[in-house]
Amino acid sequence: MAGTARNFLFALNDEDVALSRLLLTARSVTGFMDGAPGAALPGWHAVGADNRALLETLYARLEATYPHAGQPFYAVRLWTNLMWQPAYLAVIAVHVHGAVPDLRALSQAVKGIDVNGFRLPPGLQFTGDLETMLARTGAELRSIADGVLAEINGVTKLKRIPALRLLADRMLGLMVRLRHYVPGLAPDEQKRVSDLWLAAMGLTGQGDLEAITLGDGTRVMVTARKGCCLDYLAFPDTYCASCPKQDDALRRKRQWEEAEAERSAAL
Repeated sequence: MAGTARNFLFALNDEDVALSRLLLTARSVTGFMDGAPGAALPGWHAVGADNRALLETLYARLEATYPHAGQPFYAVRLWTNLMWQPAYLAVIAVHVHGAVPDLRALSQAVKGIDVNGFRLPPGLQFTGDLETMLARTGAELRSIADGVLAEINGVTKLKRIPALRLLADRMLGLMVRLRHYVPGLAPDEQKRVSDLWLAAMGLTGQGDLEAITLGDGTRVMVTARKGCCLDYLAFPDTYCASCPKQDDALRRKRQWEEAEAERSAAL
């Protein structure tokens, strides 16, 4: 290929095959991602579109489902609902599929109080070395996130720093999962690519990975979060194992127990 297209992996007549491979890879490595080829359907969230009515509907459903949780919880759920699929797809595209579609073409389905299911039209997919793909994709993902945050603030209030910390949490969680998506990935490499993603997305300092050692001497990475998902507002007295509202010693103990249980289940 000539000109600016030389950095793209698939030629025009291969776009359908390339997209099919990506969708199959996303479903295979996660077991739950539900993607299909094509443009946005009516009532779907699309990057850059007028999504106000969709956001208002989803907010109202959350409010009706969790009447005592309060506005901060509903705003956070809008944010985490709309950002989890782009984040997963970005990481899988870079680290497993080896090529990245135009994430700005992504559209997402609303199902009840959740956002689940997405569509992408066939198109050129960018490739390169890991660092090049990651830097480009991280910047694109942050641009999408900034747009979603602006949309949400057109419907309800969501402060920028808490939102960015939750986005960092999402990426850190994916970096922990990455050892399952890329077998043989060493903890030090998880930390390295985690730092690269946070830097590419302008999220450095909003959370981190840290190592813990399991009973058999295995070293694994866990998240050291700064953001809170506010689930305790809907489910009182319930904190995630990695919740930063806990004392660090308790957080690490709970994360160690989870990692030990996962190791035992895999034996």
